[in-house]
Amino acid sequence: MIKMLHPMSVDQSPVGEPERRGDERSEAPRSGGSPTGERAVASGPPDPEVPAKPQRRRYSAEYRLRILKEADRCKKPGELGALLRREGLYSSHLITWRQQRDRGALVGMRATKRGPKARPVDPRVKQLEAENRRLQRKLQRAETIITLQKKVAEILGIPLKPLDNDESD
Repeated sequence: MIKMLHPMSVDQSPVGEPERRGDERSEAPRSGGSPTGERAVASGPPDPEVPAKPQRRRYSAEYRLRILKEADRCKKPGELGALLRREGLYSSHLITWRQQRDRGALVGMRATKRGPKARPVDPRVKQLEAENRRLQRKLQRAETIITLQKKVAEILGIPLKPLDNDESD
């Protein structure tokens, strides 16, 4: 059994500072919660299932432009950091968005797909692939005809000339 050496009053924390309530936060609210620091009350228990693939955050062009304008207006030390924390963004977002704006990509700005970019197909490749498919069909027909001829020769008892070494299957 543990005895408390110094009994604490109700509105004192273990360190001896008065307990903070509601608006008396010592730090700025985090971007993940509500601005008042209060937790949202869920109607039921949280869903224990983890989504198979997390959803990527998407930002519209209007939002990006608005944030860039706000960021450009930040002159005092700490203002830009406060903006980023408030919006839940990273400084790399601003760098990428500024590059897109400078390239003129903000006019029709859309999220770009990740991964290797599709290369244009040479028309000669398409032509060769079509010819290859045509020749494969022709070969299949020829092999079917040869198989049929072998069976007919076997049924009629006609001896076939043996294949040379270079003509073997």
